[in-house]
Amino acid sequence: MPVYARVSTAPAPTPIPDPMASESTPPPSFVKQAMRNMVRKGSKSLFHFGLTALGFLSFITLVAWLGRPTLPG
Repeated sequence: MPVYARVSTAPAPTPIPDPMASESTPPPSFVKQAMRNMVRKGSKSLFHFGLTALGFLSFITLVAWLGRPTLPG
């Protein structure tokens, strides 16, 4: 009885390059990029920050008002 070898026709997987392995280019600084964007789009960023702060304070106030204790009276 002949024995057949199993032959794979799939190509060999190519290794994924590691971005941290190369020392010629430093990793991108996301803090620098975020600060650069805030300077470039200053008024828009401040407007969105104001909306976020107002929404957060409104949410906290609503939760405090809905969860207030009821005193017997």
